[in-house]
Amino acid sequence: MPRAGLTPDLLVAAAADLADEAGFDNVTLSALARRFGVKDASLYSHVKNVQDLRTRLALHAGAEMIDRIALAVAGRAGKEALAAFAGAYREYALLHPGRYAATQIPMDQTLVAEAPAFRRTADITYGMLRAYGLEEPDLTDAVRLLRSTFHGYCALEAGGGFGAPRDVQRSWDKAIDALHTALTHWPGSG
Repeated sequence: MPRAGLTPDLLVAAAADLADEAGFDNVTLSALARRFGVKDASLYSHVKNVQDLRTRLALHAGAEMIDRIALAVAGRAGKEALAAFAGAYREYALLHPGRYAATQIPMDQTLVAEAPAFRRTADITYGMLRAYGLEEPDLTDAVRLLRSTFHGYCALEAGGGFGAPRDVQRSWDKAIDALHTALTHWPGSG
């Protein structure tokens, strides 16, 4: 019997907070049960197992992140949209490190395809890139370039990996300039 007041959505929200506080790898059913003052078994009425919980957290965090990105890029195109997209991505990754880590886990592609937030992510990302005149297969390549650049930069920044005295924001701005140049002068399809 489900415990009064506990719902899957409430558990996922608490897991998101726990991920940001203690790290994504520390999101366990035991840790979550302690937060609610219940036994681990009480949570199985709401989630199948820790993998189910983490998948739900990934979907939740992905939806939060794309909502912020969508607001940032609304009404913008070209370099302005790219900078807004990148800025919202970076801000989310740095403000919510555990939730962001959840968005990076491998997931069943069938589940991803069915998730409205992931469809919205694709629509917004591909829409921004189409302003550069890109079509498939170049769109997929450009998405991979952006994701790897943003993720790598955020991971290094969050981990204190930029030790040079140059301002990190200035380097970020240069990276966006470089990406804009690459997208504007994208190599021919192949």
